[in-house]
Amino acid sequence: MNLGTKQASDGAGTQDMEGRMTMRSQCSPRRAPTRRRADRRRRIGFTLIELLVVILILAILAALIVPRVVGRTSDAKISKAKADISSLSGMIQQFRLDCGRYPTTEEGLQALRVPPADVQGWKGPYSTKELPDDPWNNPYIYEYPGTAGSESYIVMTYGSDGQEGGDPGTEAEDISEGD
Repeated sequence: MNLGTKQASDGAGTQDMEGRMTMRSQCSPRRAPTRRRADRRRRIGFTLIELLVVILILAILAALIVPRVVGRTSDAKISKAKADISSLSGMIQQFRLDCGRYPTTEEGLQALRVPPADVQGWKGPYSTKELPDDPWNNPYIYEYPGTAGSESYIVMTYGSDGQEGGDPGTEAEDISEGD
């Protein structure tokens, strides 16, 4: 007899110090599965037809959604290019306010990060990050003076084809600001 428990009279369990009965596990012989259990086991998995129906539904949804998502990437690239050009134009305007002139074509957009040799009043760098490339991994094009004379400049990208011109409304279209 253990100190904390005493044996129950029928041998089926033990009684602790407070008088509660605890049951010992008794091994019972394994019973043959009943018909209900066998049916339940068969219903656990999916049939091949159910899986094919689910795959078909997913394929139809993908066919409807993917073209819409893919079409948005070109819109996103065009929007990014316009935002980058607008940001670069703001930095060029700040350079002009500080230095009294626009960067020359030879100085290019790097004049926003590194002071040109002969400039007075440069308070840059005007960008804390490296100057971005366009979304098609080409550098942005900067020209000074622009087509409107010495008080204008052009910042542009030639789009996805990297060549002047391009079809309007596509990624190949030239995007510019200034002039």
